[in-house]
Amino acid sequence: MRASRLLAILILLQLRGRLTGDYLASEFEVSLRTIYRDIDALSAAGVPVYGDKGPGGGFALLDGYRTQLTGLDPAEAEAMLFVGMPDQAVALGMGQAASRAREKLMAALSGAGREQAARIAGRFHLDTMDWYRSRRPTPHLATVARALLDCRQLEMTYQSWTARREWRVNPLGLVLKAGDWYLVAEQHGARRTFNVADIIALALTDSAFVPPPDFALDRWWVESQRNFEARLRPGKAVLRASPLGQRRLHLQGAFAAEAVALADEPDALGWCRLVLPLESITEAAPMLLGIGPEIEVIAPDDLRAEIARLALEVVSRMEKKQQ
Repeated sequence: MRASRLLAILILLQLRGRLTGDYLASEFEVSLRTIYRDIDALSAAGVPVYGDKGPGGGFALLDGYRTQLTGLDPAEAEAMLFVGMPDQAVALGMGQAASRAREKLMAALSGAGREQAARIAGRFHLDTMDWYRSRRPTPHLATVARALLDCRQLEMTYQSWTARREWRVNPLGLVLKAGDWYLVAEQHGARRTFNVADIIALALTDSAFVPPPDFALDRWWVESQRNFEARLRPGKAVLRASPLGQRRLHLQGAFAAEAVALADEPDALGWCRLVLPLESITEAAPMLLGIGPEIEVIAPDDLRAEIARLALEVVSRMEKKQQ
C-alpha cells in the first residue's frame, strides 16, 4: 500500500509541479506526518524531491526529473475503460482507480504530448442523459460491477413492471444506455436484461462461475435490442407523409426516425411513402393524429378508422365548447 502511495505521490509531483503537504494528505487520506515520512522515503530512494516552507511553499521535483515507473495496479487496469468517464467511474466504484490510471498515463507522455492530451480532455465532455431527465438512483451499481469483475453470482430482489421477484444470476455485462445502467445476466442458460435502478435488494455471494466463452456483450446487446423492438412493435402501418409530416414523425422516436430514413423517394410535392412499426392501434392513433393533415394512412384500415374516430371526437368537443 505504501509503495503504491509513494509512486502516486511521485507521479502527481511530476504532473502538477509544486504541491503542499496538506493537499497530499487530503488526496491520499493520510496524516500530514505520514506525507512527511513518504517524502523522506522518496528522497532516500534517490528521487530529487525538495520542500519549501511558508506561503507558496510545498514539495516539488528537481526541474527536468522524470520517472518511467507508471505501471498500473490491478484496480487501475480494471478502471482503464472509464478514464475519460469520471461520473461513470465513480458510479461503478472505480473513481479513484480511474483517476490514478489517468495520472499514470499522463505521466508517461512527453511534455508536448501531455499538453495535447490535457487540451483534448478539456474540450470534450460525455453526458449520457437525455434532456429533461434526471438520473435514477442506482445504489447497487458498484456491487454489480464488483461481481461482474470477480465472476461471482448475485442474489437480488428485482421489481419489473409486472412483478417483484427473487433472482440468483451470473452477471455477464453492464451496458449504459441513455443514462440508464442495464445488467445482462444468465440464469439456467437463459440470458436476461435487468435495469440496475430496479434492483430492490442485492447480495454478492461467494459462489464463483465461469463466463461462457462464446459470449460477446456488444453483439448480444445489439441483437437483444433488435428482438425487443420487434416484439414491442409487431404491427406495421403504411403512410404517406409531407415534408413537414416527415419532420414531425422523426421526432416521435428512433423507430419513427428510422422509418422516415427508409422512406421511398418523394413525389413532386415532397410527399413520400413509408412503413412505420406499430405497438398497437390504440397507441399509434393518438400519436399520428397529433401530426395532423401532414400524413395520410394507407393501411391498416383499423388504424385509419381509429384516427378518424378520435378526430371526430375532438371536433365534437370543440364545437360543444363554442356553444
